[in-house]
Amino acid sequence: MSGTQDTAAFQRARRPEQREQRREAILDAAATLLREMPAAEVSLRELSRRVGLSKSNVVRYFETREAVFLELLDRSIGDWLDALEDELPPAPGPQEPPVAPRALAGAWADSLARRPLLCELWSILAAVLERNVSVESVRAFKLREAGHRARLARMAGRRLPDLDEPAALELTRISVVLTAGLWPFANPSPAVVEATGDPCLAEARVNFAESLGTMLHAALAGLLCEHAKP
Repeated sequence: MSGTQDTAAFQRARRPEQREQRREAILDAAATLLREMPAAEVSLRELSRRVGLSKSNVVRYFETREAVFLELLDRSIGDWLDALEDELPPAPGPQEPPVAPRALAGAWADSLARRPLLCELWSILAAVLERNVSVESVRAFKLREAGHRARLARMAGRRLPDLDEPAALELTRISVVLTAGLWPFANPSPAVVEATGDPCLAEARVNFAESLGTMLHAALAGLLCEHAKP
């Protein structure tokens, strides 16, 4: 079958599994584009061209470019959490000591550092992804995000039994804010990279994993002090 015929068959897909396949193809194309260029340079027209659909076809599945990225972020968080259970230190048994907070924070930060797409999307969540989308899309994303954070909080709680549920949830919120704030500083423009090559500006260079691990550890220490289970 020719490429043209493949595209035509893809466009005529009507069954639920075919529609889901189309959504996944759009998300995969968006992920590829974001590895090649900043989100601000990715247009819905270019995304449509990459996936082999018309722009009007893409809009049937995602109302805007930002809605595509928001869905991609949700998928990326889920994929990260699927892998994170094995990337964090193992949860202790009944008679074993809890995981050291520094070890948990470091493994958490290292895991995120290995996922630049996720970090990039989180870094533009408030300023880009949550703009130019409907109330319904934002509500759906926020509800799924709450589920992701609850899952992440349970992972932390199993490794630090003294961390109560509200504190564990607060840690997940802190992690997102820290990731969003640190990522752009750790991945600056070429001009900033060149300028901070000056030894006098060494402190201006940001190591993402190292900085995030340090900040998460500080947050954990504070939360354990203030919200530890009685």
